[in-house]
Amino acid sequence: MRRLWTPAWIARHVAMVVLTVGFLGLGWWQVSRAAAGNSLSWGYAVEWPIFAGFVVYVWWREVKLARNRASEADAPEPAVTTGSRPAVRRPVRVSRVPVSDDAVQDNDLAAYNHYLSWLNANPGARPGDYPG
Repeated sequence: MRRLWTPAWIARHVAMVVLTVGFLGLGWWQVSRAAAGNSLSWGYAVEWPIFAGFVVYVWWREVKLARNRASEADAPEPAVTTGSRPAVRRPVRVSRVPVSDDAVQDNDLAAYNHYLSWLNANPGARPGDYPG
């Protein structure tokens, strides 16, 4: 629980309370406007409390995740027994087929590569200065 009282978490708690109270207040304001005859305000009167509920949901989810991370960090590491298999497996090896020299040359790709090499050789040049 101590991890939820750091300055960053206190700011999150305060933001949650301010946003929730503000959204509920805006919802009540819309109810009073709707009661005065503004029919569009009925939609907003429903919308603002939903926003408040979403803020509380996100805050609760983040608190729960932080508590789970804290309990995982405090848990003792399991003892490694002799003869146990390692947790990391061998990487998969992929055989690569070598490219033959008589592959079809893409002229557009070769021209673009030449353009890029020219730009690299002339760092102060603009693309419009390319002679090709």
